[in-house]
Amino acid sequence: MKAIYYLPLAAFCLMTTSCTTGKKQAGQTAGIQLANLDTTALPGTDFYQYACGGWMKNNPLTDEYSRYGSFTVLDENSNKQIQGLIQGLSATTHEDGSNAQKIGDLYSMAMDSVKLNNDGIAPIRAELEEIASLKDKKDVYALLASLSKRGIGGYLSLYVSADDKNSGMNAVQISQSGLSMGERDYYLATDSATVAIREAFRIHLKKMYQLAGFDEATAEKGMNTVMDVETRLAKAYRSRVELRDPYANYNKMSMDEVRKQYPTFDWDAYLNTLGLKDVNEIIIGQPASLTAAAKELYTLPVEQQVLYLQWKLINASAGYLNDALAQQDFDFHGRTLSGSKEMRPRWKRAVDMINNSLGEAVGQMYVEKYFPAAAKERMATLVKNLQETLGERIQNLEWMGDSTKTKALEKLASFHVKIGYPDKWKDYSALEIKKDSYWANVERARLWRFNDMISKAGKPVDRDEWHMTPQTVNAYYNPTTNEICFPAGILQPPFFDMNADDAFNYGAIGVVIGHEMTHGFDDQGRQYDKDGNLKEWWTKEDAERFKERAQVMVNFFDSIEVAPGVHANGRQTLGENIADYGGLQVSFQAFKKATAAAPLEVKDGFTPEQRFFLAYAGVWANNIRPEMLLYMTKKDVHSLGKWRVDGALPQIGAWYDAFGITEKDPMFLPVEKRVSIW
Repeated sequence: MKAIYYLPLAAFCLMTTSCTTGKKQAGQTAGIQLANLDTTALPGTDFYQYACGGWMKNNPLTDEYSRYGSFTVLDENSNKQIQGLIQGLSATTHEDGSNAQKIGDLYSMAMDSVKLNNDGIAPIRAELEEIASLKDKKDVYALLASLSKRGIGGYLSLYVSADDKNSGMNAVQISQSGLSMGERDYYLATDSATVAIREAFRIHLKKMYQLAGFDEATAEKGMNTVMDVETRLAKAYRSRVELRDPYANYNKMSMDEVRKQYPTFDWDAYLNTLGLKDVNEIIIGQPASLTAAAKELYTLPVEQQVLYLQWKLINASAGYLNDALAQQDFDFHGRTLSGSKEMRPRWKRAVDMINNSLGEAVGQMYVEKYFPAAAKERMATLVKNLQETLGERIQNLEWMGDSTKTKALEKLASFHVKIGYPDKWKDYSALEIKKDSYWANVERARLWRFNDMISKAGKPVDRDEWHMTPQTVNAYYNPTTNEICFPAGILQPPFFDMNADDAFNYGAIGVVIGHEMTHGFDDQGRQYDKDGNLKEWWTKEDAERFKERAQVMVNFFDSIEVAPGVHANGRQTLGENIADYGGLQVSFQAFKKATAAAPLEVKDGFTPEQRFFLAYAGVWANNIRPEMLLYMTKKDVHSLGKWRVDGALPQIGAWYDAFGITEKDPMFLPVEKRVSIW
């Protein structure tokens, strides 16, 4: 799938008090919780420990979590709010076919452990037999498509989304897919930690086959088949860094060209089953990966095709069947890969599933109860403030030429801002929720979502459609619609303190807003114009100057050792690091501008400027297990929480001034070695 730039872990709110501009903020607090600090640490030696050490000590990891941070407090609160709404529906009777009936019944089935365990694997038995009935390889294409519609993926991923070079229209697209462990390195890397994970995966595969009713010999064959197929697919996969090049991942072909390039693939059977009979063009994201998938589909013996697709069904359904399968699924993905020691409570898993299945139906209830209309208005004002400040910074860039500046300002002015919730809610009337089995309903929801997506093929993009539910604790920038989105779920305590002054709130919420805006001008986002088209709008000279300055960021993060012998990936995390940097620069300038007429006072021993940076650091406070640290370093485009602080702040001149950081301090970075972009 193409990139939409999310902000995992960030959370803030804007509830009953707006950020003031030019007014004395008498009676407001510093916002900083002194207990969250570790004043035995020195700001210039380890600012993350200084700002967050107390929080980390007071919030140790529980067995449920592989990572627990400031944001998790908000996420937990939101989950409890949603649970309360859903439980109320499940305890009463509603009109058949209504959203209330669907949400209530689905939650009840998710929570009915007795039925889930009594049913065992019965809910997937017919599908296992459907796959086992495959006798001829020519029939695999229709079967693969049928499974894909139900959320059971394998070999490749087909989806409908905006055409990067014609952003007003939706196009059929294909991207690399098929790896159960997600990352190619888990199949190919030879370091001891990865080898151990790979061996654990083999054991996991065999156990899952057996729990699904296969005998030991067949489970052994299945294990070997999956490892062989997915290892070959992994060898053709593009890395996370390679996926950051939008031009390399845009390969539009006519259907005649597609058939010529991939002649063994039965496109008619595959597309017709998906409901795409009249496709004229397909955008191939990673041609080599599709070549590998087509080869597997053509050469793999039928018996192995069956075993591989049966595994995909088992893997996709494990969390919705009996406790034995769910526990084994957790043992590998949760315990081995992430380091969690205990599965999440059933009610949390149920809430997640309902959010994924009927997200906007839940969101409509959520905003009615928990999101005041005033918050949307105040958020819009703050976004406008940050937007104006970013415009000022662009105008004053000494390294960018006038023609590029003009187009950059046009793009900034064209931002489509979404706050709180959509103006039009999704219609779930075609989704039927029955009382047969939990898994059957999960499949119906996935099929509804797939059909909703496929119906957009070849049609204009709805720029008002949301890519997150209102209750989501996150935010995003989407380059093809040039939009920034802040759902209601993230607009609540504890990251915006209605009793705190602007120093705190600009450091937290302001930087997050600036972060999303800067994504429009990071190494990927900058390649899309104001209309969302992948198009060169920079002069050659300005583009080269940008790349030179971005390379400074890459080099800095490449040098960070996140664990013994393990380094951060500066190229993989470049976009997010630029966004953090830009968010800090823009929000600090906006903060100083907002308080220029009435400067804030020193509070709790900290200047306003110090409180700004302490608030920013507090957003990223977290504890993380060693397994999760390695997992995130391998797969995440975001830097780890510690380095979103200790890697970002040394680039910001105002931070040095605020804390008196000098060349004597370990975190000091000479001016000529600091990043200087936005």
